[in-house]
Amino acid sequence: MIYALDLVSKFLVVEFLEDKEPVTVIPGVLVLNVIRNPGAAFSIGTGMTVVFSLIAAGVVFAIIRTARRLRSLPWAVTLGLLLGGAVGNLTDRIFRAPAPLQGHVVDFVQVFPVTRFPVFNVADSAIVCGGVLAVFLAWRGYQIDGTRHNEQEVEETDG
Repeated sequence: MIYALDLVSKFLVVEFLEDKEPVTVIPGVLVLNVIRNPGAAFSIGTGMTVVFSLIAAGVVFAIIRTARRLRSLPWAVTLGLLLGGAVGNLTDRIFRAPAPLQGHVVDFVQVFPVTRFPVFNVADSAIVCGGVLAVFLAWRGYQIDGTRHNEQEVEETDG
């Protein structure tokens, strides 16, 4: 679902908004501003598209491998967010201009434009939300296999 939403949104903004002036949706809060990002988040590592593609492919492989042990709905949502986001941006890196495996990611969502907050896309949002959710689930002791380690069990085994 995330992957499809990312693909459709990028198709639409490239088709209708690229090479045009940014579109203000909510003044001072939300602007649609299409850019092509050759690097990672915050345009870090421009010129390292192949490296980012390999890292993303590794993440996708790890998520798919981990999913075999998945017995937890919250972790399924988390891994779905991470997988959809990683595949969405990986698709850009593999298939978009300027060349195969050197493609630039389409970013278009700009919040609080006066603060110079980075422009991002649906895939980026999914990756961030999935990462935050993963940290929360791990902090609360939820395991991928559906079990939960709580602090009381840990204290009993330590004592």
